[in-house]
Amino acid sequence: MSTAQLTAMAKELGKALQQDERYLAFRKAAAANDEDQSLQDQIGKFNLLRLDLGNEEDKSDPDQQRIDALNAQMQTLYGEIMQNENMKHYQAARAEFEQMLDGINRIIAMSAAGQDPDSYDPSAQASCGGNCSACGGCH
Repeated sequence: MSTAQLTAMAKELGKALQQDERYLAFRKAAAANDEDQSLQDQIGKFNLLRLDLGNEEDKSDPDQQRIDALNAQMQTLYGEIMQNENMKHYQAARAEFEQMLDGINRIIAMSAAGQDPDSYDPSAQASCGGNCSACGGCH
């Protein structure tokens, strides 16, 4: 099989991926986040706090009280951001989409390593405990 054929197959996979319900849900949730002005304002404030924190930490004589206050403000704001309903939906949709992508990537990696792509079992991956020493599934 030629590189051009493999590339064409990859493009077809990409097109199919963009039709998948998980991809569509992820894109819809991302758009809802983008349209939520209150959420965008909070994210903007969070990013400004992060910049302020970085600037303070980079000073030759940083003010630890200011660093602590900025960290506290960031933690509070982060909690508020993550409680936003649009953000909750986004996080859930993103996790589901990324799980699908991870499965696809595992199949490709297994194949590249000479393993049988049909041996991939997504249910086995869902129970992964992170310790690869006893696992033969993903490498």
